[in-house]
Amino acid sequence: MQTRTHLADEVAPALQASVRLLVQRLRQSPAVEDDVTSSETSVLSRLHRDGASTAAELARLERITPQSMGSTVAALEGRGLVTRQPDPDDGRRIVVSVTRQGNELLRRRRRARSERLSVALQAEFTDEELRQLQVAAPLIERIAHRI
Repeated sequence: MQTRTHLADEVAPALQASVRLLVQRLRQSPAVEDDVTSSETSVLSRLHRDGASTAAELARLERITPQSMGSTVAALEGRGLVTRQPDPDDGRRIVVSVTRQGNELLRRRRRARSERLSVALQAEFTDEELRQLQVAAPLIERIAHRI
């Protein structure tokens, strides 16, 4: 009989590998026709999820240099996907916010990826397997929040 620890030790690498492969495949081909890089998409997603932020804070959170973040923000701003404005609490600082156009781009990309995933699920899985994945999805999300 396997102990709980032993079972968790077996499940962890298998789950990590499968989730990594799924995310990698979803990111590999563009979800929509655009020229937004993965790092730019990451910044847009973070701004959408967490709200306005300074470029320095974004750089820290994304684990890149402030100079690289400056280039990323400038490229996004040039496409009208983000805006830069003085911080209302500290006029010396500039905060970056996602625009309506940036939010719409994120919605289109997410919708396209969900559709691709749905097509694959319909083509490859039985109804019972789909129900198992439906039960597993909140468990995987719970793991993500715990890590």
